[in-house]
Amino acid sequence: MEMLRKESIHILVVDDEPAICQVVRDRLTQEGYRVSVAASAEEALALLDRELPDLAIVDLMLPGMDGFTLCERIRARSDLPILILTARSEEFDKVIGFRLGVDDYVTKPFSPSELALRVQAILRRTRSPHSEEAKLLRCGPLTIDPARRLVLIDEKPIDLSAREFDLLLVLASHPGYVLTREQLLDLVWGSDLPADTTNVTVAVSRLREKLSSARPGFDCIQTVRGVGYRFRVNAGASG
Repeated sequence: MEMLRKESIHILVVDDEPAICQVVRDRLTQEGYRVSVAASAEEALALLDRELPDLAIVDLMLPGMDGFTLCERIRARSDLPILILTARSEEFDKVIGFRLGVDDYVTKPFSPSELALRVQAILRRTRSPHSEEAKLLRCGPLTIDPARRLVLIDEKPIDLSAREFDLLLVLASHPGYVLTREQLLDLVWGSDLPADTTNVTVAVSRLREKLSSARPGFDCIQTVRGVGYRFRVNAGASG
């Protein structure tokens, strides 16, 4: 399975809580990203004067200049993807944030694994189709082309819905990791549907049927009972 290369991706974390910064830095570094930390908006802007990261994770409640103002300053100078990380969860905050052009919003307390998934989802959406993030994903007879949103089995295209493609891409982008139904619902469906994990179960079932119809016995999605699903790195024709 071809892995997405991350070592050249630089992420800026802006938060005045050292413990939060350490958790985020440790998780993203473990994922292979290069991480810089700023404890204030002013420190972040000084860093941005020297180089432009690939993504910024910004806390709202910063000392001095707040996170919203920092987002405005960032957006005035670049299209840098922004993920807001905050303890404030009011709908009003979310509306303002998205009007400022932020790409996603995670509320404290948060799961470091979910944060890493959201970071990768933002990067996949925002990076150039010609970047390393857009390389083909392969597993046995299966090929996924993110740039063209194309899935092949034995070099023959498979007819998937947009949702089925996104579901397969999220799973395949994290080979060997168990993703819960709640995580998949959030990452693939977002706010389009009420929080009902039955949608995930049904979509996975349909996706499996289409893949096995194209190649009988091929099953790259493993069910982890009571938790969620894992993309099988060494899936073969026999399942």
